[in-house]
Amino acid sequence: MKDLSAWLQACPAIAILRGVKPDEVVDIGAALIETGIRIIEVPLNSPDPLASIKNLAKRYGDQALIGAGTVVDCTMVKRICQAGAQLVVSPHACGDVVQKAKVLDMIAIPGFFTPTEAFAMIQAGADGLKLFPAEAASPAVLKSLRAVLPSTMPVIPVGSINADNMDPWLEAGAAGFGLGGSLYKPGFTPQKVAKRARAVMRVIQPAQAAE
Repeated sequence: MKDLSAWLQACPAIAILRGVKPDEVVDIGAALIETGIRIIEVPLNSPDPLASIKNLAKRYGDQALIGAGTVVDCTMVKRICQAGAQLVVSPHACGDVVQKAKVLDMIAIPGFFTPTEAFAMIQAGADGLKLFPAEAASPAVLKSLRAVLPSTMPVIPVGSINADNMDPWLEAGAAGFGLGGSLYKPGFTPQKVAKRARAVMRVIQPAQAAE
């Protein structure tokens, strides 16, 4: 499935596993998928990230959207694709990364912080926009952006988002969230990740979380 909006409708959370290791990533992925989270990102500044992406894609590629984060160089995009990733996430507004991802039929979510960057990334072919760092913005900023951005373009706040502060962002028009330390930090067990994921799900999908 290459439609980002469909993935976000299924579950509007992207798990960012910064620091995860290849030998633990499958069990962490299982904990996330069991709770309903279906988009999993391994940042490239993690230990051996391509191996982790490969492990996730091999085990869960038919159940989840597996991607790479912190992609700052378009020369890495092909290697990410070869590892099995279908998603490329960047912290910045880089048209080259977006365009390379689209050539390889991947989903691209570049970072942005201003309307100028947002529209430049849309023109480059972005499937969604990562509002980063969200802690330097606000739900009010997102609401203003939503008034001018295409209604079909998902905007995903990332940065210091957790189960306690999601509601105002959702009300402002967030299509989903990138969740890092609120879900996973190096050393977290799958059980701890699952507990945190369930807390997130109670906010973003209360009906499903109650099942």
